[in-house]
Amino acid sequence: MRRFTASVIVAALSLGTPALVQAQGASSQPGAEQPSTQSSTEIRSIQVVDVKELQPAVRAKVDELVAHTSDKDIQSLRQSIDATPQAASVLKAKGLSSSQVVAINIADGVLTMFTKTA
Repeated sequence: MRRFTASVIVAALSLGTPALVQAQGASSQPGAEQPSTQSSTEIRSIQVVDVKELQPAVRAKVDELVAHTSDKDIQSLRQSIDATPQAASVLKAKGLSSSQVVAINIADGVLTMFTKTA
């Protein structure tokens, strides 16, 4: 179930956002997905992107995706991030935590974590 949810989040973010390279870490763009949910995907780098930094069209897609994601799925995503030392470390280095991650994406070995701050 966790793999399916993460795949849906990644697929939804990657559709229609080809200019974005996502990985739930550094600041390039789109979403993220966790290494543990896609065991066949090797994560070479991690990006963190604040949703406010996205172009309006991409931000709208992320917001729509988040609106249709259950609290249980978001909680599961955040627990997976906390269980992944590299991802948690990148967030901590930026003064963030998994509780601020709203979506992730994995593309071309890059894990992008999308965050929302108050």
